[in-house]
Amino acid sequence: MKPLLSKTTKPFIIYVLIILVISIPAYYLVVDAIWKHELDEHNDIVARKTTSQINSLKLTEEKLIETIQLWNDVQPSTNIRKLEKNDNLKDSIFIVEKPHDFLDFEDIDRFRCLSKIIYLNQKPYRFNIETNIEESQETIFFISVTTVILFILIVGGLLVLNRRLSKSVWKPFRNTLDKLKTFNLNQQTKIEFSKTDVSEFDELNQSLSKLIEQNISVYKTQKEFTENASHELQTPLAILKNKLDILLQNQDLTEKQYQIAEEMNRALSRSSRINKNLLLLAKIDNKQFENSEIHLDELLNQSMEILQEHFEQKNISVKTEISDNVKVNGNIGLTEVLINNLILNAIRHTSINGSILIRLSQSEFEVSNSGTEKLNSDLLFKRFSRFSKDNNGSGLGLAIVQEICKSQNWTIDYRFENNNHIFSVKL
Repeated sequence: MKPLLSKTTKPFIIYVLIILVISIPAYYLVVDAIWKHELDEHNDIVARKTTSQINSLKLTEEKLIETIQLWNDVQPSTNIRKLEKNDNLKDSIFIVEKPHDFLDFEDIDRFRCLSKIIYLNQKPYRFNIETNIEESQETIFFISVTTVILFILIVGGLLVLNRRLSKSVWKPFRNTLDKLKTFNLNQQTKIEFSKTDVSEFDELNQSLSKLIEQNISVYKTQKEFTENASHELQTPLAILKNKLDILLQNQDLTEKQYQIAEEMNRALSRSSRINKNLLLLAKIDNKQFENSEIHLDELLNQSMEILQEHFEQKNISVKTEISDNVKVNGNIGLTEVLINNLILNAIRHTSINGSILIRLSQSEFEVSNSGTEKLNSDLLFKRFSRFSKDNNGSGLGLAIVQEICKSQNWTIDYRFENNNHIFSVKL
């Protein structure tokens, strides 16, 4: 991602560069046109001045011819001659390209020429004058070079100025951003934003303060609800289960009544588990658990001993590859839930006489069980998704595992290889 400054500066530089490219030929056309206009005025003034000065001498025809000849000899850029028979008596302005008549090198130069009818002793003569205009190209070249240098200085100065100004102008925004990065909803502490002299930043800080206050209020309400629900729901569920247990022990129940009561007992037990799991998910979402260092190998061995009875009930062959002294950072209660849920999920979906492999290394915890068909990865970690006819589970086990992994910065992955379902947790 690009910073805001580069996004605003880049279009500006491109725009200035385009204007610079356009300005060079524009300079050339404008300066060349002005130059030609000035030369035309200069040539016309020379023609008028020459006519006036010669006529002021009041020369005879012979002296006039001698003076014209002398003028043509000493003024190589002008020429006065008699009219030709086919002369149309019209003035004309044109450009010729030729080498200088009085210079040694043969470089071709441009000349702005004026051919004008003048009257000497009241007789018409053709007056021709030419002025070199090659200097206009040199002028354009130096103007272009100067423009480029100024462009570099302006753009370079603006870039440096923008960077320095951005540090001071955007400093309140950076301060706000830093405070937001360190904000922790669990601590429920309000952020005191510094006052700024920029109305937009001040408005942003006010909006953020209101938003944080609302979030803290919602968080407190949700947390209170979670705690209340944990107590209020569990108590009646426990009472109902206790009453059903007493009812099931009643010898006067008929077979049909006993079956109904047993079904109610199973449904109530499942409701209790679902309630506990939903409350656990809510607490994980609210980040109500503290992390510490855990000896994961010891915790896993303890869970294996507790779940040994489940392995024996289905005659499951269990193989373990557990490394020693595996330490991770996490919550011990949540980690125990993660281990139990993954192993119980493997037991539940392993057929009788099947096999389970449990591996633990310094970087990965893996549980694999025998199977026949790959599971749907898109629905695997969604809440209340089911992949078997077993109704004993709550449908929340893998969803809880995924949330625990997120809360402890771990990642869980599923794959199906060699007729084995493999769940691996990257620690």
